[in-house]
Amino acid sequence: MHAAWIILAILVITGFLLGNHKAAVLARSGKLHSRPRYHGVFIALWSLFPGLMVVTLFALFASWTIDTMILKDLHGTVDQTNAMEQSVLLNKVKLVAENKMTLNEDMGITMETVLRMQTLNRSADTLVTALVMGAGLLGFGYSWNRIHREFRARQEVEKMVRILLVAASSVSLFITLGIVLSLIFETLRFFASVPVTDFLFGLQWSPQTAIRADQVGGTGSFGAIPLFAGTLMITGISILVAAPVGLFCAIYLSEFASPQVRRWIKPALEILAGIPTVVYGLFAALAVAPAIANLGKLTGLDVASESALAAGLVMGIMIIPFVSSLSDDVINAVPQAIRDGSLAMGATQAETIRQVVLPAALPGIVGALLLAISRAVGETMIVVMAAGLAANLTANPLQAMTTVTVQIVTLLVGDQEFDSPKTLAAFALGLTLFCITLILNIIALGVVRRYHEQQ
Repeated sequence: MHAAWIILAILVITGFLLGNHKAAVLARSGKLHSRPRYHGVFIALWSLFPGLMVVTLFALFASWTIDTMILKDLHGTVDQTNAMEQSVLLNKVKLVAENKMTLNEDMGITMETVLRMQTLNRSADTLVTALVMGAGLLGFGYSWNRIHREFRARQEVEKMVRILLVAASSVSLFITLGIVLSLIFETLRFFASVPVTDFLFGLQWSPQTAIRADQVGGTGSFGAIPLFAGTLMITGISILVAAPVGLFCAIYLSEFASPQVRRWIKPALEILAGIPTVVYGLFAALAVAPAIANLGKLTGLDVASESALAAGLVMGIMIIPFVSSLSDDVINAVPQAIRDGSLAMGATQAETIRQVVLPAALPGIVGALLLAISRAVGETMIVVMAAGLAANLTANPLQAMTTVTVQIVTLLVGDQEFDSPKTLAAFALGLTLFCITLILNIIALGVVRRYHEQQ
């Protein structure tokens, strides 16, 4: 594979230099439609794209093909219905073939299989190198023959760059589609063993299932209501802290603070965004949670040592920079002429901010709040250290609760069968959380659009 990239680089550089030289020679006998460098770039791109497509297809399918061939060799020593055992043995073959592990007799693989893996890898590297060279030379030859004085090289180059930009912008779409499809596929496997109604409307979460058929107990309860209730509770507390504090900070920095004060306060606020979440978790567990528990004792309230309130307060402090920084940028983007017009009509500065500046900056502020909510929903470390792992269905923020993301991490940690309901429940939680977040985004966009129509 390294040789393929070296060949691609040589073809691109050579194509540009030769194309530029050929165009410069043609320019001596007559006027060119495009500058010589566009002809060089045209040949360089045509030398790059075919080879790049070969490398991409190789990366997508070659590894899968080799793994399939090796698994056929392993079928005599492994249960074909046990996907986990097949994956473990295949990884052992790869590690030994790459000299990252020493072959032992009790590993369940043979030296013949390792040698076959090494042979297949070498053959694949040789094949992709030859295909990249052939595709690059074909592209070079095609583009070289098109170079002449009337050739519109600039338009062709711009067209190819436009295609490249469209492909680059489509990457995020395909990644999102791949994530959603993978979640849907594993979620359907989960719902094949656990009813959808039990998952969506169940009130008890206890995903301890029996790993082997000879184990006793562990039937598992997969009611997700306590997890989503905990997520909603902790996220709501954090937003109640971060939204007003962050928005007021943004208003002060953009409308009232002097340049000297702004130069010091804004970087100090943004430092909060660079603090690792584990530090926030330690702060919540060692300082905030005990303080809330002591305050509860003084007022006669029953406060757990790990509470949703402690996690929500610290999480709110963590996401203040997201709200304040983004809202500050949006408010500063409001044209000064709008402020001057409001003040000229007799409005006070407070009225101008409340009735003119904030409505104009509302879409950006809503976007900042959505980003903060997404950050809060995805937080795990603070919840683990301050709110615990107990899936309690309660409306009391002084009790221990947990969130969806914490349970996803818990389900995927440890030695667990990948096709068991306990492990597959993580994908069902992820897909449900994705759908809820999508619905919230659609509602927020609808609110902003309706507000603009009223304006």
